[in-house]
Amino acid sequence: MDQNVRTALGRSGTIDITTLGRRTGQPRRIEIVFHAIDGRIYISGMARADRKRAWIYNLEADPKFTFHLRGSAAADLPAHARVITDETERREIMRRIIDTSWHSADFETMVRHSPLIEVTFDSIAA
Repeated sequence: MDQNVRTALGRSGTIDITTLGRRTGQPRRIEIVFHAIDGRIYISGMARADRKRAWIYNLEADPKFTFHLRGSAAADLPAHARVITDETERREIMRRIIDTSWHSADFETMVRHSPLIEVTFDSIAA
């Protein structure tokens, strides 16, 4: 993996992801924020109590997706998602996300209603 890509993955930022529609099988691309925490990559969104996001449904049906870095380290990285549902784990990760990125977000609301996945890249050469 290119050093610029590694550097970009070491800091949080805005990316696009492409999932496959769970009903249509068609690619669905959205803009979203990723968070680099302790050498791991997480994707989350702002809390919405009214409904679960389509991209989470898509990843639950098929965890494969493409992680699109933008800017000077542009890259399309094949990845897998692990949807995080365990409350204890969600609390630990959401606390870190709020502390580092979304300072004004309500912690309890984020834990209950924000989408949250951990990203694993399909192939990252040393």
